[in-house]
Amino acid sequence: MTVNAFFSNGRASALIAIVLTGLFLAASPATQAETTQKTYASFNAAATKLLGRMTLDEKVGQMCQPDQSALKDPADIEKYFLGSLLSGGGSGPKNKADYNLKGWTDMVDGYQRHALKTRLGIPLIYGVDAVHGHNNIPGAVVFPHNIGLGCSGNAMLVEKIEQITAEEVRATGINWVFGPCVAVPRDVRWGRTYEGYSENPDLVKVLGAAAVRGFQGSHLADPHSVVACAKHYLGDGGTAYGSAKGTDNRKLDQGDTRCDEATLRSIHLPGYIAALESGVGTIMPSYSSWNGQKCSGQKHLLTEVLKQELGFDGFLISDYNAIDGIEGSNNDYKKSVELAINAGMDMVMLTDKYALFCKDLKELVGEGKVSMARVDDAATRILRVKLAMGLLDENRSPLADRSLQKTFGSAAHRAVARQAVRESLVLLKNEKRTLPLAKTAQRIHVAGAGADDLGMQCGGWTIDWQGSMGNHIPGGTSILTAIKNTASARTEVTYSNDGQGAEGADVGVVVIGEKPYAEFFGDSADLVLAKENFATLTNMKKTGIPLVVVLLTGRPVILGDIPAQSDALLAAWLPGSEGQGVADLLFGDFKPTGKLSHSWPRSISQLPLNAGDKNYDPLFPLGYGLSY
Repeated sequence: MTVNAFFSNGRASALIAIVLTGLFLAASPATQAETTQKTYASFNAAATKLLGRMTLDEKVGQMCQPDQSALKDPADIEKYFLGSLLSGGGSGPKNKADYNLKGWTDMVDGYQRHALKTRLGIPLIYGVDAVHGHNNIPGAVVFPHNIGLGCSGNAMLVEKIEQITAEEVRATGINWVFGPCVAVPRDVRWGRTYEGYSENPDLVKVLGAAAVRGFQGSHLADPHSVVACAKHYLGDGGTAYGSAKGTDNRKLDQGDTRCDEATLRSIHLPGYIAALESGVGTIMPSYSSWNGQKCSGQKHLLTEVLKQELGFDGFLISDYNAIDGIEGSNNDYKKSVELAINAGMDMVMLTDKYALFCKDLKELVGEGKVSMARVDDAATRILRVKLAMGLLDENRSPLADRSLQKTFGSAAHRAVARQAVRESLVLLKNEKRTLPLAKTAQRIHVAGAGADDLGMQCGGWTIDWQGSMGNHIPGGTSILTAIKNTASARTEVTYSNDGQGAEGADVGVVVIGEKPYAEFFGDSADLVLAKENFATLTNMKKTGIPLVVVLLTGRPVILGDIPAQSDALLAAWLPGSEGQGVADLLFGDFKPTGKLSHSWPRSISQLPLNAGDKNYDPLFPLGYGLSY
């Protein structure tokens, strides 16, 4: 019997949900990447030979990764022998007219040409947050965020999604993605909940491994592959509410995970072990802390556990300015560099401090506070990954392969995203057989801020870091457009943002939810939707027509009377650019198969809420999901 059959009645216990989810995933066949940890070690001789030709300045340069937007001059790549650059959220071409596929590619290639002018000509490894497709570039396919993919439970689909993402990323000359996020979110008030697959470590483990295989392919030197980066090591999803330092809105993000090591390992480590087994080339330590100490400065976690015990042979990249203010540094940047590098950090992601970083690290070596052996180890690890990628192959150009651009945002890629939308949707309620909708209905009234807004549909990390409202995502299909596409020519589809004018319709579809956010901006104290969502629903309800409510949200939110007001309730999460996948389910072309990857709380007082908790009493349990 399948998981779907077990859960079709929606009454299975959370314990059964965990077990069956594990069985379902274990049964999913998956190809094993050839690129294992031994592959990086196999490049040791070549890396050591190259290292022997390098000056201290060149080694330190390999360990430094500025955001391209912070470069004072592109020639600084040559001046400081920089080994890497990144584009953080929204960090693209400076001119708006160039903020497109060609402009991005020209920008990255331009930086790469500067690296090739250095004495040894070591190419850049260029990183980007491609967390649901190549989400930075207008026209790219935007896939559902990971919370939705977790509800699909489909490892093969996740692998295919990241293969497509890798191809679209490589089309722009970028060769490294900061994903997958293998966090295990344990409190849905966290603003990064949607970046994780599930509260269930077993589900995270399987899907995270599939994502690594998809990004890195059968071999890292494949020109269609990119290097993956498992993040954020370790325990970023377990921070205690109110534990973060600094501004009031950082309640969970960059906070403190408070638990013993056995708990840390059992809940938060499995995803990294699976990523290592799939050959992940890089890992990003977290902004957050474990028992009061920043992970970026914990030698036990970075070196003793990850590198020595687990045998990680790739390299560690810090999060954005994450080494600043490590405990014991007294906010002295040079001391922070010392503590992070000695803890095991190999490359440091930063903004405009790149010159200071290079200066401080060289001084620390001269003062004997950071050993030359530690610098050599870090540089060797970076060089090994670059060698495995084929970046140092004299017969290959590190510049973009623009022939890949012919499939960028293609119909074939969008078809996979549409499938991902269908499989990620979770049907929470369906009374009186309200769903599926009849394609021959005389009139369907659609309402809500999310019905015709691709920005809300995609959420954060879309074009901009925080995302934004509006239909500014080329090639995408809104839910309203998808409904119009799917209903028969005889059906009238009407729309109002606020739900007015629905009288006389056969059925109403209300699309409401959260506005876009990312990281600490999304931390929420109450998880209550904005008032206009409820006003829209009230306007629709008073007409007396059957109501279908579609939720666009990055996590389970407090629903209040929304279930009582609706005849059918569908969690669509943040489905991305392909709203047609939502219509596929609404009209019954496909049956719902998604199962909750997170427990859905009744009230904020229950949080944190996870399967297996004492007195576990969610509104909808982990693994819940109806079908037709």
